Amino acid sequence: MDIANILSHVDHTLLKPEATWEQIKTLCDEAMEFGCATACIPPAFVKAAADYVQGYLKICTVIGFPNGYSTTASKIFETKDAVENGASEIDMVINLGLVKERKWADLIEEIKAVKAACLGRPLKVIIETCQLTDLEKVKLCQVVEKGGADYLKTSTGFGTGGATQEDVALLRANLAPHIGLKASGGIRTLEDGQAYLDLGADRLGASALVGEARK
Repeated sequence: MDIANILSHVDHTLLKPEATWEQIKTLCDEAMEFGCATACIPPAFVKAAADYVQGYLKICTVIGFPNGYSTTASKIFETKDAVENGASEIDMVINLGLVKERKWADLIEEIKAVKAACLGRPLKVIIETCQLTDLEKVKLCQVVEKGGADYLKTSTGFGTGGATQEDVALLRANLAPHIGLKASGGIRTLEDGQAYLDLGADRLGASALVGEARK
C-alpha cells in the first residue's frame, strides 16, 4: 500500500459548522505536508485559506451544501463568489427533489449553469447516494456527464450514510471514462482509501486519512 499515493487523491476535509479559522489553517498545513489533492473547506474560509496557502495547495469548497435545495441562482452566486475568493475546485449538491420527480433536464441545466460559473475550474456534483435507488444512481451518471461536470461525488458526509464499495463500483461502471468519481463520507482508514481507489475512485473526501498516515 502506497500511503503517499493514497493521500495524493485525498480532498482533506473539514466542513463542520463549528469549524474555526485555526482549525482550517491546521487542515491546510496538514494537506500541504502530506501532499493532498486539496483542502475542502466551508465557503466562508476560502479567501483566507487561498491567501494563506499562496498557491501551494488547491482549495476546494462546497455549494448548496449540504441539502442541495437552494435555487440555481443561489448556487451560481455561491460559485462565482467562491471562485473570486480563490477556490480551485467546486463541489455542488444537487436538488434531490428533482431526482425524485425525475426532472432530469432541470438537473442537467443546473449543472451546466454552475459549471459555467466555475470559469474552467473542476466541478464535482454531489448526488447523496444514501438517498437514492440504484436506478437513480445510474441515471445520475448520465445526468452529470450531460451537465458537463468533471466528477460525480457520492456523499456530503451529512446524510444518513456515506460512500460504500458497492456504490463506487456501480457508479464507476456507469460513468463515462472521462468523468472522475469522488468517494466521500465514512472513509476512516488508509485501507478503505486504497479499496475505493482500486474500485475506480479518483478522489477521496476524507477527514481522517492524514491522521491515520501520522500513526
